[in-house]
Amino acid sequence: MTNPADTVAAAVTAAGAATFEARKVSTGYSWPECPRWHENTFWFTDMYTGTLKTLDSDGNAAVVIDANGRAADTDVPITLGGFGWLPDGRLIVVSMHEKLVLVHGGGGPADLSVYADIGPYCPAAANDMVVDSDGRAYITQLGFDLFKGEEPRPAPLIVVEPDATVGTPEKVDPLLCANGIAISADGAKVYVAEVMASKITVLDRAADGSLSNQRIFATCPFMPDGIGLDADGGVWAALPGGGYIVRLTEEGITDAVPLPLESGIASACLLGGPDRSTLYLTAGYEVFDFEKSAREALGGIWVADVAHRGGTTRP
Repeated sequence: MTNPADTVAAAVTAAGAATFEARKVSTGYSWPECPRWHENTFWFTDMYTGTLKTLDSDGNAAVVIDANGRAADTDVPITLGGFGWLPDGRLIVVSMHEKLVLVHGGGGPADLSVYADIGPYCPAAANDMVVDSDGRAYITQLGFDLFKGEEPRPAPLIVVEPDATVGTPEKVDPLLCANGIAISADGAKVYVAEVMASKITVLDRAADGSLSNQRIFATCPFMPDGIGLDADGGVWAALPGGGYIVRLTEEGITDAVPLPLESGIASACLLGGPDRSTLYLTAGYEVFDFEKSAREALGGIWVADVAHRGGTTRP
């Protein structure tokens, strides 16, 4: 059986991609995910601790949201996924296994309430999310119980409208283990990583937020997880188990950041920093054993200085 890391390395070499070195800036997390750059600050979820955190310039983390108090009222794990900000400044976040979108009230870390119930459209865990400038949230979902070894099956994107009503886009077919999701700087396109299909799918987005014209943007040499965009039309994708983060265009791989598997399994990436030219990488070691991941806390945040900027892309 071919080693995925060898496959990705060969694809990067064949493409003649420019490569950039990553350096670790912080550690001590379970499975860090969903990086964001907001108000000159780096944000991320520390998934298996049920928290959402920020990171200062010295690599010190602070807890913004702690959802663990919700555990008393449910029998599912409290795991936070994608998050974003509404036009009024409120922070919303996906509680993956509760199949809810929660809103932070602006008080302490536990100041949370239900913003939207996405359960009727969500057969298994919800996943990542991007929020548009109108406050509309596009949410990806696994579609099957990955953690119990179920066979993959497609599931629809979920849309939470600005009035918090929930539905699915009429002109978009179900996606195969949809994960990272992002919106172009002009708001005209939405990009989604389909993990089990090893591809990035792109959708046209109209002014009213509706989606259409589903098509392949790029194929990946291994399964893509979290993604981020740059202002030049590239999609940066973490390839868990592949040992790289790659930049993709419709022509193929153009740039790459190696992250050897002994340094962690890259889960997501995003362009941040003052001019959004710093590629932030989240990486962990244990994704299936939640308790072990939280207890060992080996996950880390890495950065690489690259040749593209994020501009006003979302998230």
